[in-house]
Amino acid sequence: MMETDVLVIGAGPAGSTAAKHAALGGAQVMVIDKKSEIGSPKRCAEGVSKDGLKKLGIEPSPRWVTREATGVRMVSPNGTAVNLTEDKVKLPEAGYILERKIFDKHMAMDAARAGAQIIVKTLATGMRRENDQVVVTAENMGQELEIKAKIVIAADGPESRVGRWAGLRTALAPKNMESCAQFEMAGVQMAEPDCIEFHFGSAAPGGYAWIFPKGDDIANVGLGILTTRTDKTAYQHLLEFVESNPATQNAQPVELNVGGDPVGGLLKKKVADNVLVTGDAASMVNPLTGGGIISGMLGGRIAGQVAAQAVADGDYSHKTLKVYEKLCDDELGESFKKYLKAKEYLLSLSDEELDEIADVFKDSDFETINTAEMVKTLIKISPKALLKLGKLF
Repeated sequence: MMETDVLVIGAGPAGSTAAKHAALGGAQVMVIDKKSEIGSPKRCAEGVSKDGLKKLGIEPSPRWVTREATGVRMVSPNGTAVNLTEDKVKLPEAGYILERKIFDKHMAMDAARAGAQIIVKTLATGMRRENDQVVVTAENMGQELEIKAKIVIAADGPESRVGRWAGLRTALAPKNMESCAQFEMAGVQMAEPDCIEFHFGSAAPGGYAWIFPKGDDIANVGLGILTTRTDKTAYQHLLEFVESNPATQNAQPVELNVGGDPVGGLLKKKVADNVLVTGDAASMVNPLTGGGIISGMLGGRIAGQVAAQAVADGDYSHKTLKVYEKLCDDELGESFKKYLKAKEYLLSLSDEELDEIADVFKDSDFETINTAEMVKTLIKISPKALLKLGKLF
């Protein structure tokens, strides 16, 4: 039997951030991850905002930043492009394209330097309560382990098994889970190689397609769909997108990644006795953009801080840990509710309506562009947007 104050299950960015801040708060921390290499395989387009990293106190490093994005290119179904670059407009949400296989290890190393113990190739297989603590059973290299902890932080991804073991409802309705597929490709010929690129409409039903440059002619090319809106798989849609897009027609895939992206907004209940759920496991993903690295790390930081305080106080009950839910709602909840409404509005638009909006956008003058400003502009030009979104922003 191994013992620790805080056990973090999952060493993605959210889990490692939680481990780091729990250790900095004075707790004894252990992290287990089922993979033999943290960060691989990636299931992510790898984009983060500069402001998000700054808020987390993380300095960008050339070790894990592959490209600085200086603009955004949005493309409607008929090919109308709206190009927004930093030389023309302020882009607070512009940022970096990461190499997650390095970044995730960097974050895990940060947690280790703060004092956390990390054990890879270790799969959690069950959890039981024992007095006022929990015991997690796990398998490591063919051997069974038992780890007793005062608090478990579940950072084990969408539809968290650990959360379910604690009695929380982490399963998601199909409308709240995008199915995603992505190639990393060589030979991509982007029209604007320093811009992140989004393609909207029926090419990716219920979501969008993306091309994120990683340097030279390398890019992440992927899409997310809602399976409730199509009979095809995300992979089939991706193949069609790659074949039809001029930037990717002659490119070659060197990696394929598939996975789910929870886009239904924060889980309402993220706490049980001795257990906190964070990151993708708590649906800490922007419902409109599908981005979850920064928001997951913000949630992870709160989880680590709350766990450390609970250990110091000697109280690991649901009542004490419930402050975590309030802090997460304060940090992410209100904005996520707005973005969820904006997503529902965009899902109501036909290809023709998207083309009309793009036609207006390409001739519009913007002073600054972020998600909220884009929605405000939609409200000005679309009666449907005014009706559905006018009270949001």
